[in-house]
Amino acid sequence: MPDKTITMTSSRPYLVRSLNEWILDNDCTPYIVVDAGVQGVQVPTEHVANGQIVLNISPGAVRSLVIGNGALEFSARFGGVPMQVFIPLQAVMAIYAKENGEGMVFGSEPGSPDPEGGSDSESAGRRSDERPSGRPTLKVVK
Repeated sequence: MPDKTITMTSSRPYLVRSLNEWILDNDCTPYIVVDAGVQGVQVPTEHVANGQIVLNISPGAVRSLVIGNGALEFSARFGGVPMQVFIPLQAVMAIYAKENGEGMVFGSEPGSPDPEGGSDSESAGRRSDERPSGRPTLKVVK
């Protein structure tokens, strides 16, 4: 067998699409954690905290959700103001179910933000001894 290096495309778009479907199929609410500092991210900046934003991407919260191979986009209202949201998929740091925290944290692919690089979201990047009670926790799905 020849020693060829095969370059594969990012698995992130496929995982985000399938986890979103899985979360919805289980009657839960899909939330994504986005690194707002990644070039090309278009989100409501007034809702960005610590360089990140957590977004509800359920059908009741957004319109025209498209999770392509390069970006995730939809239209939504923030404080009553309509906005077109555009998120390059390398900026998606995690997707999880609001109700139970089940989902996946990303960051191991080249060009991806590192979820352990000192960032903080609702539950991503915290040490287990810092986990607040009563809030969802993210679990890595292997």
